[in-house]
Amino acid sequence: MTHIGKFVSSSRRVLLLADDAALIERQLGGEDIAWSSSLALRDDISTDEITPAYICYYFDATLGDFTYLGLRAGQVFPITPGSVRRGKFVASVAGRRRGKGSSREQSPYAERAAGIRVVLAESFERIYRENCQNLGLLTSTDFSLIPKLQAGDPIPLSAFTDGEGPIARGIIELGGLYPYNVARLAGTVTVPVPDQTPRPLTAVEKILARHWVADAPTGRVGVGTVRPGDQGFVRTDLRFSHEYVTPMAAMMFEELVGPDASIVDPDSVLFFRDHLTFLADAMAPAHRDAGLLDVAMALEAKQRTFAEAKGITLYGEVARGGSVAICHSKILEDHALPGQVVVGSDSHTPHAGAIGCVAFGIGTTAVCNAWITRDVRVEVPPTCRIVVRGTPPVNVTAKDVMLEILRQPFVASGGAIGMALEYAGDAVAAWSIDERATLTNMAAEVGALTAIVPPDARTIDFLIERRGLAPATARSLTAGLAPDHGAEYAHIIEIDATALRPMVALPGDPGNGLPIDGLGHVAIDIAYAGSCTAGKRDDMDMYARVFTAARETGRAVAEGVRCYVQCGSTDVFDYCVEQGYDQLFADVGATLIAPSCGACINAGPGVSRRADEVTVSAINRNFPGRSGPGQLYLASPYTVAASALAGHIVAWDPVLTEDSQLFQKNFSSL
Repeated sequence: MTHIGKFVSSSRRVLLLADDAALIERQLGGEDIAWSSSLALRDDISTDEITPAYICYYFDATLGDFTYLGLRAGQVFPITPGSVRRGKFVASVAGRRRGKGSSREQSPYAERAAGIRVVLAESFERIYRENCQNLGLLTSTDFSLIPKLQAGDPIPLSAFTDGEGPIARGIIELGGLYPYNVARLAGTVTVPVPDQTPRPLTAVEKILARHWVADAPTGRVGVGTVRPGDQGFVRTDLRFSHEYVTPMAAMMFEELVGPDASIVDPDSVLFFRDHLTFLADAMAPAHRDAGLLDVAMALEAKQRTFAEAKGITLYGEVARGGSVAICHSKILEDHALPGQVVVGSDSHTPHAGAIGCVAFGIGTTAVCNAWITRDVRVEVPPTCRIVVRGTPPVNVTAKDVMLEILRQPFVASGGAIGMALEYAGDAVAAWSIDERATLTNMAAEVGALTAIVPPDARTIDFLIERRGLAPATARSLTAGLAPDHGAEYAHIIEIDATALRPMVALPGDPGNGLPIDGLGHVAIDIAYAGSCTAGKRDDMDMYARVFTAARETGRAVAEGVRCYVQCGSTDVFDYCVEQGYDQLFADVGATLIAPSCGACINAGPGVSRRADEVTVSAINRNFPGRSGPGQLYLASPYTVAASALAGHIVAWDPVLTEDSQLFQKNFSSL
């Protein structure tokens, strides 16, 4: 690229997203604060805070009125509707891990719609930064730019491209992903070919190499090797999106290539109506009064009509209520195969990596461009190998292991951001595909690009028993995907499963984990058992194991506790009925709910209503406001069920299940 250019703005206002709510309010009131390195900035600003879930019912420039509406400074929410747009800020500045959490591109889109053109932070989450670049927002970790922006000095575009790889640099210089893709397909920009010197490959590197777009104009795919840091495009096998993202992507598609254009290979595209099917039951009265339910229903209508027009399979609502499936559940149950590249409009897309594929989340612009090209941009990640050894205690699950991983110093410090996670060890080998999916699903909380369990005998059994594939087909799909001897790992984490105890994550962040026996007494109002992370068949078996022992001893959900069990798919719901779990849950006072993302996205039964309510939940993340205004603790399926019975957060003790008299005695004293 020879284009250099400069960034010049008529505005000199820079919004410093500080820990101090009063400081933010002063800026919104018109005061400009001189930058100082001593100023404490907000770290870990999630996309849930930039654009809370209910704001994402909008998918146009209206989003600019609600930028940072969920941002918490101390215990205060200093941003009010329209205040950022009215402030005419050209840039905003935050601390570490800006944009963590959901892949929602509504967040940078809202910032851009509010007039912001530059976002700065000490560090960024991968999807958020890519979304910014794809939309034409400029990003930087160089805080020396702040006084220059405040002075109105012209800044060379190289200030935002230095240190970037050739593809990211080209996207920035051309103003976004779509104009770059036009140039790429025309051959007017050159995408570098990875160095083909042979090297041992990890499982993720093998799959990416097989799918690497070697020459875009001719469509040639596949190279012999790739290595961390290589930038390019990979050809996808599956592309999916849900109703939070499809409408905005459809709007972009129609604007960029025309309303009558066709999607490339529509049979490999899937749409899901899974996030908001129970919204009417959970929406706060103030939001309903503001007309947000009608706005949210427009998302469903736009996705449905676009699917019909483009010939796309849509997994929608079912007559008995809820969804056919949460997208991640259905992708793993029926679609993803070992060795594939799967992309989806959700940060928990790595869920499917449990079956031995490379699955990762992408933003709205990338979804739209993938409909046009079937390709997605990727930078080959370094791999962190996580080895879980030994046999864990009976009451320690994959969820407990994830909460332990999230508090490991390397992960907690952000060392694994953008990496691929490769799980190994005899504990992982012993776990089912469902339990492995908990490990890969929560790669999103680590900040990783993707996660994988290289396929093995359990994978083959799953393909035969659950998918109905012929044994020879199942074996052929898994062949050659194990990491090579001598493959390079950027970091290795060793977990001794025998030493683990049931875990809980304190409110605010999934990384706030500690063993439950160190928690103290925490009374609960809500126990929520569900989501893509914890709505699988194996999870239902765990809830049932605890509740069966309770029913046998005459126990039930504690007085004053609301307990919900929500399946990830209709297949899992039908499994519950076949096993008699529906009656079991009813007998102990738990409510079985049809499939939907529900409370996990603050849109279904199980959300808190007040700030003083306490929830113990099996979902994947507990950022502020994620599931209502209350305090949200994360735990395993066993812990959620046991806590529902006890009325406070408590680990399930399998001894109690085996000895019903002891069970009754202990729970009577809880």
